[in-house]
Amino acid sequence: MRRFFLAALIASLGACGGGDIEDVPAAEVTPGVVDDAGSWASGGASGAGGAAGAAGQAGALGQAGAAGQAGAPAADAGSTSTAPPASCPRVRIDVPAGNVANVRPDPSTAKAPVGTLEPGAIVDVIAFVKGEALDGNDLWYEIKTSSLSGFVFSGLAKCTTDEPAVAKPGFYLPLECGKSATVTQGNFGSYSHQGLSAYAYDFSLGIGTPMTAMADGTVSYVYDKTGPGDPCYSGGGSSCIAYANIVVLQHADGTKTHYAHLSKVLVTKGQKVTRGQKVGLSGSTGYSTGPHAHVARSKDGSQSIKLVFQDVAGDGMPNTGQKVTSGNCP
Repeated sequence: MRRFFLAALIASLGACGGGDIEDVPAAEVTPGVVDDAGSWASGGASGAGGAAGAAGQAGALGQAGAAGQAGAPAADAGSTSTAPPASCPRVRIDVPAGNVANVRPDPSTAKAPVGTLEPGAIVDVIAFVKGEALDGNDLWYEIKTSSLSGFVFSGLAKCTTDEPAVAKPGFYLPLECGKSATVTQGNFGSYSHQGLSAYAYDFSLGIGTPMTAMADGTVSYVYDKTGPGDPCYSGGGSSCIAYANIVVLQHADGTKTHYAHLSKVLVTKGQKVTRGQKVGLSGSTGYSTGPHAHVARSKDGSQSIKLVFQDVAGDGMPNTGQKVTSGNCP
C-alpha cells in the first residue's frame, strides 16, 4: 500500500529535472550544507568565505537556535546612545539567505545572542548605539519587536521607512526567507509536469537546501527510507519512482502540499508545522535527473491543482526559467 501511494504521488513526474546550483556572492560568508561527496551544496560558502564569523564578523552572523528570549536589555556603561533620526525608524536585516543576524544583549559580541532575525525582517529602532567596533564600524542598532529586544550590528541591517509586511493568507514559496531559485519546470512542463503533476513546480536547488512549509499545516504523510548509498538516493532511474523521500502537509482548507525528492526529512507524521518551518532538505531521491525541489498542491493526495504563491508577482504562478525570491518570512 505504501509503495502504491508513493507511486500515485509521483507517477507522472517522469525523471523530474534538476538544474543549476544558485550562485552565492563570493564576498559573503554563508553557512551551508556539505553534501555526501564532501563538496559545498547550494547555500555553501563561495570564494573567500569559508566559515561563519570570518572577516571580523565573529558572532555577528550566527545559527538559529541561540539562547532564548530575554527581557529588554540596556547598553553597557561604556556605550553611548542617541535617538534614531526620522529617516531610520526601522531597519531591514540585510544578510544572505541561509544566514541570520544575531540579536545581542548589549552592543558587542561578548555575550551569547538573545535571539536571531531572518533576512528581510523589518524591526523598530529604539536607538543608535556606539558599541564594539567590527571592521572599524562601531554603530549598533537597539531594536525591539513584540517578542525580542536587543542590539544588532549595523553592518547587518539597513535603515528603512518601510513597514513590516503583513503576511497574506495563502501559500508561499517553499524556500527560506530571502532565498532565490530558478523554476526549472513549471505548470504543464513538456518534460514531466502533465497529468497528475500538471500544476507542479521544480526549483533548481543544490542538495541540502532547506525546504519550508508553504502554509500552516499538519504532517499527514512521510516517506524517509531512501538514504545515502541507496541506488535511488542520487537520481535513480524509473525503477526508483516509488522511492523519493516525501513530506505531505494537510492544510485547514482541506488541500495538501507535497515536497518530493528530499535528501532528508525533518518532520514526523502528525506534527503541526507553521508556514516557513523547515520540513526537509532538497535532494535527488527517487526518479530524478539531478538535485532540485519538487512541490505541488492537491485535494485528494494525487491530482495536482493550481498553486498560487503570494510572494510571486503577477498571477502568482511562475513560469519555467523564471527566478523567484522567497517572501516566506516569519
